Amino acid sequence: MSKKKVAISFILAAIMLFCVIQPFGIVSAQYYREGVGSYTSVLPLGSKGPQTEIYKTSNLQGAIPTNSWESSILWQQYSLPIFAHPLTFRFKGEGIEIGKPALGGSGIAYIGAHKNDFTVGHSSVRNFPDARADKISDFATDVVMASGSSSIKSTLMKGSPYSYFAFTGGNPRLDFSSTPTVFYGDSTTQYLGITINGENYGLFAPSGSTWHGIGTGTITCILPTGKNYFSIAVLPDNKVSTLTYYKDYAYAFVTDTKVDWSYNEIESTLTTTFTAELSLKEGANKGTIFALYPHQWRNNPLISPLPYNYSTLRGTMKTVQGTSFKTVYRYHGILPNLPDKGTYDRAALNAYINELALQATSPLANDTYWYGKHLGKLSCALPIAEQLGNTSASDRFLSFMKSSLEDWFTAEEGETTKLFYYDSNWGTLIGYPSSYGSDEQLNDHHFHYGYFLHAAAQIALRDREWASQDNWGAMTELLIKEIANWDRNDTRFPFLRNFDPYEGHSWAAGHAGFADGNNQESSSEAINAWQAIILWGEATGNKTIRDLGIYLYTTEIEAINNYWFDLYKDIFAPSYGHNYASMVWGGKYCHEIWWDGTNSEKHGINFLPITAASLYLGKDPSYVKENYDEMLKECGTSEPPNWKDIQYMYYALYNPAAAKSMWNESIVPEDGESRAHTYHWICNLDGLGLPDFSITADTPLYSVFNKDSTRTYVAYNASSVTKKVTFSDGKAITIPPHSMSVSVGKGNEVLVGDLNGDGKINSTDVTLMKRYLLKIIVDLPVEDDIAAADLNGDGKVNSTDMTIIKRVVLKIFPASS
Repeated sequence: MSKKKVAISFILAAIMLFCVIQPFGIVSAQYYREGVGSYTSVLPLGSKGPQTEIYKTSNLQGAIPTNSWESSILWQQYSLPIFAHPLTFRFKGEGIEIGKPALGGSGIAYIGAHKNDFTVGHSSVRNFPDARADKISDFATDVVMASGSSSIKSTLMKGSPYSYFAFTGGNPRLDFSSTPTVFYGDSTTQYLGITINGENYGLFAPSGSTWHGIGTGTITCILPTGKNYFSIAVLPDNKVSTLTYYKDYAYAFVTDTKVDWSYNEIESTLTTTFTAELSLKEGANKGTIFALYPHQWRNNPLISPLPYNYSTLRGTMKTVQGTSFKTVYRYHGILPNLPDKGTYDRAALNAYINELALQATSPLANDTYWYGKHLGKLSCALPIAEQLGNTSASDRFLSFMKSSLEDWFTAEEGETTKLFYYDSNWGTLIGYPSSYGSDEQLNDHHFHYGYFLHAAAQIALRDREWASQDNWGAMTELLIKEIANWDRNDTRFPFLRNFDPYEGHSWAAGHAGFADGNNQESSSEAINAWQAIILWGEATGNKTIRDLGIYLYTTEIEAINNYWFDLYKDIFAPSYGHNYASMVWGGKYCHEIWWDGTNSEKHGINFLPITAASLYLGKDPSYVKENYDEMLKECGTSEPPNWKDIQYMYYALYNPAAAKSMWNESIVPEDGESRAHTYHWICNLDGLGLPDFSITADTPLYSVFNKDSTRTYVAYNASSVTKKVTFSDGKAITIPPHSMSVSVGKGNEVLVGDLNGDGKINSTDVTLMKRYLLKIIVDLPVEDDIAAADLNGDGKVNSTDMTIIKRVVLKIFPASS
C-alpha cells in the first residue's frame, strides 16, 4: 500500500475516535467512508461526468435509473425510439408515436425498427416543449408531456400490448399517415377496432365518450366530464372477439411493476415473479395481458398461455392474463475455479504461471476497463498457482489484487486517478480514469466493475477479514449496488441499473441514445459480473447478495441462449444468415461489434472472459461446433486469425482433445487471458469431460462433468464448517471448510422414463407424462423430474418425449436405447 494510503487510514481512524459519523460514513462534505475505504463527491480535476440536465418531473426522486430500454427519455428533450415489445414508442413534440415494428434484413443485421403507425396527440397542444420521466418502476415507466395546464401522461410497460394515457386540458387526438380502416365501432361506441399499416389496434375510451373524424386521417376522442383516461392495445388479429377480449382488460391501468426472485438451494431452481399493480378505471376485470418473451415462456410449467401471440424481433411472444406470472429455471452452479484434474504437463503449467507472475504488477492501462481485465486475469491465475504449490506466484497475485483494490477503493483530496466518484445528480458511482463512455454516458459499468468484483470475491474466499464490512467489503458492495442494487431502501442507486428484469439481460448504454434503442455486445462480460456477485455473496456468507447473483446469472444465461445464440432455432430469421448475434439491440440483432475487428473477435466477444463460471457456454456442444465452424467460414481460414486462445477454450466445450492439440504456447494471449489459464482450462476439460447439465446440487458452487459416461462431481465449500453436498442423482460428497472436493463415479442413476420412481416404465408413466405436458401437474413424483422425463436428452420435455415413452411401453424399442 502506498504511503498516502497509510496516511489516510490514520486520518480516518482519528475521525472515528473523535467524530460522530454521519449516515453513509460521511468523512467530510466531499468524501464518504465505506469501511476503511472511501469515495468522493468531487469530480476529479480534468475529468468529465454525465450531463447535468435530466428530463424528469419532480415526482421522480432518488437515484435515476439508466442503462434501460426507456433511458433516452431521461437524456433528451423528447426521446429516441423506445422498444417495449411488442410495441415501440417515440416521444416527439406532437405527441407519442406508437407502432409495431416491421421486421426485415439480411447479412449484417436483422431489424425491427420503430415505425409510426399513428401519433397520440392532444387536442389543445400542437407542440409540447419536452417529454419527462415521471415514474420508473421495474418494467414500466410513466412519461409526462405538459404545456401550461394541458398534459398527456403516458404509461408504458415492457411486454404489454397496452399503453395507457391520462389527459388534462383536452382530448386524445390520433393522427394517422393515412386513413385507418375501422373494423369495429362508430362515433358512438365506447371503443374502436382499427387497422393501419397492416397492424390492428383497439382504442379504448371511457363510457360516454364519442369519436370525431372516423373516415379521415385524424380521429379525436371526446372524453366525458370527469373521465380523463384512454388506452390503446395492439391486437394479434382483427377479429371482433379478440378486440372484445382485450377490451375487458383495457381499463385496468398499470400503476406499478415489480420483480421478485427466489433461489431454492435444495432444488437448485430460481423462481421469478413479475407483478403489475393495477387501478381499475371501470368494468370488473382487474387483470392485464402480459406478452412473454421466449426465455419467459419456454419450458415454463407455471403459465397457461392465451391463444394470442405476437411475432417480434425476439421471436414469438406468447400472452398470459392476470396480475402476475412466474418463471422457473434450473441453476446449474458455478465454481470459483476448475479443479486440479487436467491432462497438463505440470512443469509447463508452472512455467506459464511464473511468466505471468513477472507481469502481475503491469496492467495494460489504468482505466477501469483495462485495469479491471488485468485483475480478472490474475483472479483466474491465482488458484492455479495455489494448485501447483507455487506460493511465490500466488502470493504475488494476491498481494497485487489486494493493493490494487485498496488503492481504487480509497479517495483523498487532490487525487485524480484510481478512485471512485459519486454523482449525486444521477445517483451513480464512476471510476476514474474512465473509458468507453463510462463517465459521460454511464456506459458499461457492469463490464468494468465485474472484473473488480471478481478479484474482490477471490480475495474474500481466502481472507474473510479483508472482505468484512469494517474493512474493504463495504466498498466492494457499493460497486455491486452501482450495477445491480438489490436494496430498494438504498436510494443512492437505482434498482438493478444494468439489468432489464423483463427482457432478462443487461443493457450497456447508459443513455440508450440510438435509433435502434439500447444494446449489449459482450453478454459474457455481464455474466462475469454476475458470477462475481455469487462468489462474493457465498464467500462472505451474505445469502441476499448470493441469491441476487444467482438471479442475474441464471436469467441472463437464458436470454443469451435465446437471443445471442438462438439455441432453439426459433429466433433468428433465415434471411439473417448467421447462427449467432454479436450484439443485441432493442430494435435489431446483428453481426457487428463496436470496433473494426475480425470475425474471431465478433464471436469471441461473447465468450470472454472465460472463467470457471463460463461452462454455460457448453450447454449445447453441437452448437459450439456450429458457432466455431461459422467463425472459420466467415474468416475464410482454417484457424482463427486472432484470439486463438479464446476460440480454442470455447471449442474445448465441444471437443477438448482437439482443442488441446490446436493450442500451443506460441499463441499470443488475448489481453485479458494468460497462457497458464488457457492451458489449465483446456486440459481440465480434456481430463474431466464436458459439463453435464442434467445433474444439479443443493449448493451454489458446483459443477458436474461427464467423460465416456463417467461423471466427475465438483463442489466448493466457502463456509467455515464441513458441508455435505448432495447431487440430484443421489451422489453425495463431504467437503471440508474453504475447500474444493472432487469425486468420480456414479450416483443413484435416474431411470429415464420412470416418472413415478417405482423402478418401472409403464402406462402409469405415460399418463403422468400426458398430465405434465398438458400442465395439469407442474411437477413429477420423482426427484429429478426433468432428467427422468427428457427421454431424448435434448434438455427439454415435450411431445417428442411423449412419443418415445409410448414406444418404450409398446416395446417398439427398448428403454435402454
